[in-house]
Amino acid sequence: MSSDGGARYSADEPTSFGLQPPQQPAAVPHPGNPYAAPTQVVPQQSHPAPDPGTGRLIAGRYRLLAKLGHGGMGTVWRAKDETVDREVAVKEPRVPDHLPERERANAFERMRREARAAARLDHPSVVNVHDVAVVDGQPWIVMELVQGRSLGDALQEGTLGVREAARVGLEVLGALEAAHAAGILHRDVKPDNVLLGRHDRVVLTDFGIAQIEGETSLTDTGGFVGSPEYIAPERVLGQRPGPASDLWSLGVVLYAASEGVSPFRRSNTPATLQSVLNSTPAPPASARGPLAEVIDGLLQKDPARRPNAARVRALLETAANPPAPQPTQVVQHTEAPRPGPRLGRKAWIGVGATVVAAAVAAYLAIANPFAGPLPDGWKTKAHPKLGATLAVPAQYQESRPGADDSKKNWIAYTDWSGSIWINLSVVRKSQDTLNEIKNSAAAEMYADNEKFKNQGEYDLLMPKGPRTTPETTKYHGKPSAENTIVYMTNDSQNPRPREVKIFYYKTSDGDMYRLTVGYPGRGDFTERGREVANTAIANVDVNKL
Repeated sequence: MSSDGGARYSADEPTSFGLQPPQQPAAVPHPGNPYAAPTQVVPQQSHPAPDPGTGRLIAGRYRLLAKLGHGGMGTVWRAKDETVDREVAVKEPRVPDHLPERERANAFERMRREARAAARLDHPSVVNVHDVAVVDGQPWIVMELVQGRSLGDALQEGTLGVREAARVGLEVLGALEAAHAAGILHRDVKPDNVLLGRHDRVVLTDFGIAQIEGETSLTDTGGFVGSPEYIAPERVLGQRPGPASDLWSLGVVLYAASEGVSPFRRSNTPATLQSVLNSTPAPPASARGPLAEVIDGLLQKDPARRPNAARVRALLETAANPPAPQPTQVVQHTEAPRPGPRLGRKAWIGVGATVVAAAVAAYLAIANPFAGPLPDGWKTKAHPKLGATLAVPAQYQESRPGADDSKKNWIAYTDWSGSIWINLSVVRKSQDTLNEIKNSAAAEMYADNEKFKNQGEYDLLMPKGPRTTPETTKYHGKPSAENTIVYMTNDSQNPRPREVKIFYYKTSDGDMYRLTVGYPGRGDFTERGREVANTAIANVDVNKL
């Protein structure tokens, strides 16, 4: 596959590089991104013949030194700017002579636009464009030479840790924010276009297929631009893209960087595009907490449901710089124990039973009288805006609605692996303009049950007909309902069993609460997930019954 946009792909062409376990760094040059100058030099036993064109002087000042790589639209050279005595990267147009004149003209205009798009951005994570030299009517782009390698090359050796992936994501996000503010969509965010330079610098390159607001499209009839596995669903469907489309691509990059597999890659382009439209990747296993939340959010098929750049930045900053754990405080009592009467074994048993019974009774009188004591490692979380208190494991990570979510009617928690999640939501009667929650909790449960069985709704992306076990229950002596859904994820490449347990409760004011807990349907996390679900449901406390 070409690393540049504008190329057409055949149906049986592979769609990406294959990620591999760590191995010895590859020798130069770097085919993944030709803009990167190598940071390693591998000794050679012989001196190969120089590339044709080496030594040529371009525009009277740029001396070509060696080829760095090539893509579908050009060859990138390491060159020396003899006017200011510095090394630069020079992109030579490479358009086949047999192309029709219209397509050749489009290719040259696309290169000019690449230069304009990058040159109008002032951001440390965007490659700097120094000049555009016109030679025989063809534009040669002169850019800074980044000493490093591409993220695509790095991923051939192994994945990134959570903090490093978040750091790289923050830098790419900054470049995209600068581009979007200038009315530019990159449209080809992928690991090969992210350079890892010296001094921890991260640079987004190759604006060759960028779309600049106000300029006409250059896509040829029947042409397809971009790398299929990183293209957002709305672009596959031919819809007008926006900043959310670039953010989708960032989400795919972060998934590949942290999980070691490209989530939508298939054996050929049509299968890859179908995967982008219809498949749901397995939940991130290596990415945890805020990074997993970023990935899950950005890979929403509907662009309107993806988090905005501000929310993504906040989560990535938390993932890159997690708060330090609080030190454990040990309280020591120095006062010597006072002598007292010696009790026999039976007396101690009686005292112990009395103390335990009193403690349990006191807890039940203060807390939910229908729930037992919280297990070790759990704590309660009050959410006044929801009008409820939720019990969750202490180490679970919290997700809240974004600043642009006017309803703010939900809260979610997930374990660090992303395998188990807890979500509490409420639909207020005052906001129920369509009268969708007019009936009881049991009626709501049975209505949902039919939807699950017949339509596979609620973004669980399951095939029709999952197994459900609805039942009516009691909450504080009032009617409630529970349902457990057992299903397989709708992923043809890697289907996984899942379970979701849902608790329904309708208050006397007509507000409908739904507590949902999801976990793997088989494996090490299944029993743990069921315990979490039962404990969370038993201890949820709605303030106004």
